[in-house]
Amino acid sequence: MRTQRGSGQTFQLDRPWQALAPFLFATRHVDNYPKATPKMTPAASLAGHALGRDFGNPEGWSMYHGQTVPGFPAHPHRGFETITIVTRGFVDHADSTGAAARYGAGDVQWLTAGNGVSHSEMFPLLNEDSDNPFELFQIWLNLSAVDKKADPEFTMLWNEDIPVVKVTGPDGGKAQIKIIAGGYGDTEPLATPSNSWAARPESDVAVWMLDLQPHARVELPAALRGEARRALYVYGDGAAAIIDGNDVADGFGYAQTSPGATVVETGDSSAQLLLLQGVPIGEPVAQHGPFVMNTRAEIAEAYDDYQRTQFGGWPWDRTDVVHPKSETRFARHTDGRLERPEHVVI
Repeated sequence: MRTQRGSGQTFQLDRPWQALAPFLFATRHVDNYPKATPKMTPAASLAGHALGRDFGNPEGWSMYHGQTVPGFPAHPHRGFETITIVTRGFVDHADSTGAAARYGAGDVQWLTAGNGVSHSEMFPLLNEDSDNPFELFQIWLNLSAVDKKADPEFTMLWNEDIPVVKVTGPDGGKAQIKIIAGGYGDTEPLATPSNSWAARPESDVAVWMLDLQPHARVELPAALRGEARRALYVYGDGAAAIIDGNDVADGFGYAQTSPGATVVETGDSSAQLLLLQGVPIGEPVAQHGPFVMNTRAEIAEAYDDYQRTQFGGWPWDRTDVVHPKSETRFARHTDGRLERPEHVVI
């Protein structure tokens, strides 16, 4: 990192994007998937794709760990949370508790892995007559030691319900801030999972997505707690922002400790930014693969527990669960409740 004007530092983004505690990292997947077959697979040759571990993005899209449908078949997690934001395309979720979902079009899934869960995240291609553009952000947020023992829980934040703050700058440029977590002025966010670090007021966790048109200006409020840390990530082809007087282009971020008000502006270019903020948990972090605990012994225990119990087993007939093509956005919870963006709960 290098110090510049203002109270922060700019840094070049790695893959995945590095993060400040209490966050572990963030990642962005962008794929220009082609037209689909009726089975929701790419209507294109998979030659050149290293199926099972295809991250090379040949022809502008990857299969990841998927063999027919792109995505990530069943895999375990313990000790942290995933926050998954899907701005284009859709994700089919299934997990070891029996819960399932299809979400996208701006929806957010917040999953507390807690004491252990296995889930699959597949990317069904639904358009047979046109391409299937896809964009997904996934953020890993740590849990405190006591909450690492909690039962798994997921919450759907439907796009239609997520608060959006709109701002018009002095030069007429418009901006909007999508409030996924953390209040923004008088705007309160939707509820997070009950055992999340973000559910504690003292954590000062914020997850915001900023979209600024050219010649826009937004003054982000100061953190509520002096221990908080804030990072802003600039993304999008040609995106460029001015953060506290510093030029920050696509592929770079801006980090602050004890952040005061942060001024984000644009010149002739637009900009999209992801903001992550929070107070560090202040406990040791031991991480290996899909597990984040406090000690190496707990990591070994997590692997042993998964091998013995599969974190409750896998109640599905395949590891790469894809829901019927006719299905719309929904979430079926462990207790059987069926939830849709229209708030129908059965």
